[in-house]
Amino acid sequence: MAKFVVTLRLPDTIDEDFISRIPRHRAFINRLIEENIIEAYAISADRTRGWVTMNGATAASVQAVVEQFPLYQFLSEVQIDELFVFDSAASRFPRISLN
Repeated sequence: MAKFVVTLRLPDTIDEDFISRIPRHRAFINRLIEENIIEAYAISADRTRGWVTMNGATAASVQAVVEQFPLYQFLSEVQIDELFVFDSAASRFPRISLN
């Protein structure tokens, strides 16, 4: 299975409809993390952009999942890039402690 990074552009103004969907969106993201479809999820401090590292067979299959995000209709831009290398501390064996 390939890895992809999805770059999201959030709206410039956040209205009540957007805010009301956040709990449902977070629950959906949490479920995808538990299912190992999403490996990492991040939103910039200024709340204008987001990055999601996802596992999927193709960019089209990743796009299909992103389109299910409860906040999808508010995204002004979605860019999907397949990764050649993805390395992180979370993907390594835990450090051994000699305590």
